[in-house]
Amino acid sequence: MTFRLTRRRCIFVVALGLASGSALATDEHRGGRFEITVTNLTRGQQFTPILVASHRAGVRLFDLGRPASAELASLAEEGNTAPLAAALRLRSDTGQVVTGTGLTNPGASTTLIVDARGGFGHFSVAAMLIPTNDGFFAVNGARLPNGAETMTLMSPAYDSGTERNDETCASIPGPFFAECNGSGGGASPSGGEEGYVHIHAGMHGIGDFKPSNRDWRNPVARITVRRVQ
Repeated sequence: MTFRLTRRRCIFVVALGLASGSALATDEHRGGRFEITVTNLTRGQQFTPILVASHRAGVRLFDLGRPASAELASLAEEGNTAPLAAALRLRSDTGQVVTGTGLTNPGASTTLIVDARGGFGHFSVAAMLIPTNDGFFAVNGARLPNGAETMTLMSPAYDSGTERNDETCASIPGPFFAECNGSGGGASPSGGEEGYVHIHAGMHGIGDFKPSNRDWRNPVARITVRRVQ
């Protein structure tokens, strides 16, 4: 089925939260199945498997300036979506949680379909950036678009603040990094973590990875949303 584009919006997202007093009533008109396309805008970072969830207003993955949950820390440090997906599925205000497979390379896109029927008119998206210690991008509780509208969101890189940014092969997971001559490791350096979620400061060349190859300027991800059913 083909929908005619009626209106397009582009929003730069920084810990987006769009709840309102009439959100539940509005959500009833935002049901359906939605195509979520994530495009990697960086030159030297990959995205780990992406998590997408439909939910009601008020569900948030994190708050800037506050400590990250253990589930978000697993996603940001390890690229592991399972704990956060499980926590979301336990909530009655969550609709469907979908997780992708494989990496999204620089300049590439990944598309996932999420079901928002039943009044779950908001959505969230997240994935880790590699190679980083605990960097991730996210959409944090945005409203799904109405009707045939296509919505585009731009996400910066966030830091979960749960691991010190030592930028070493031993601490950053991944299947292959040229700087490491192979896969990254799973060590968790202790001490020096910030303790709260903040905008990521980028790669500074203090470890194994050169900023000229791996650093970025925000935004790092474009998230395009359209209703498909």
